[in-house]
Amino acid sequence: MAKGKAILLLHGIVFLWGFTGIIGKLLDQNPIILVWYRLLIASIGLLLYIAYRRESLRIPKTRWLPVIFTGLIVALHWITFYFSIQLSTASLGILCLATTTFHVVWLEPLLLKLPFNWSKLLLSVVVVLGVAFIARDFEGDVLIALLLGLLSALLAAIFSVSNAKLSRSVEPPVLSLFELATGWVGISLVLIWQDSPHFSFQLTWEALIWLLFLGLVCTSFAFMAAIYLVKKLGAYTVSLTINLEPVYTMLLAAVLLKEHEILSTEFYVGAALIITVLLVNARFNPIRSDV
Repeated sequence: MAKGKAILLLHGIVFLWGFTGIIGKLLDQNPIILVWYRLLIASIGLLLYIAYRRESLRIPKTRWLPVIFTGLIVALHWITFYFSIQLSTASLGILCLATTTFHVVWLEPLLLKLPFNWSKLLLSVVVVLGVAFIARDFEGDVLIALLLGLLSALLAAIFSVSNAKLSRSVEPPVLSLFELATGWVGISLVLIWQDSPHFSFQLTWEALIWLLFLGLVCTSFAFMAAIYLVKKLGAYTVSLTINLEPVYTMLLAAVLLKEHEILSTEFYVGAALIITVLLVNARFNPIRSDV
């Protein structure tokens, strides 16, 4: 895939992920059940795609444990993310994910044996400054939401770096399928063990439509494409571009949720800082050759 197309696809994926925060606010569903449905629908979608392409489901034996571990991390990431959103706003949950780059900076040298890059750390600091300009005051339950959002960012960094390594030996569609299916099985076991009355699987037709969009478009397609892009562009570049997710989410929130007050001067200053970092990263961190 050419450089321009890869960048365009990456931003399209980030836009879709920005929409997931809006869906999390629109659906009145327990976050655990929401993620359970998302993983189930996404897994079915990927399985149908792989069957259509007649691709092999074979995974090297040495990769099974890392795949299972990464799948559980993905599930925990989404659960903490949606809890953060439901305790506060879609904007706060998304903003916390911008700290993912901080974790990728030290995880890549640790897990991928890459040299530590001080320039990437500096760019990550600028991203945090951008988030600080965008973020609103935290108080009450929002503090818990903030902590859950930051935990979600750490988990996102872990599975991003893990996928960068796993995608070297496993095809993206197959890797996505087994990771998402593993996450679904993990949540299912917890639900069976808990058997709580708070977990209701009942859905309205509107909720089902949103979940199908969330599972098939925002997850099956986006997750598979993201693994390919991590393999091509690197975990840091992908996670750094994901910092545009707050911008997309806030714009969508203004249109769909009427949260016009979010688009303040601070929003534009923070967005400008984040976009500047993306441009600097694109200039000084070259994209890898085609795979």
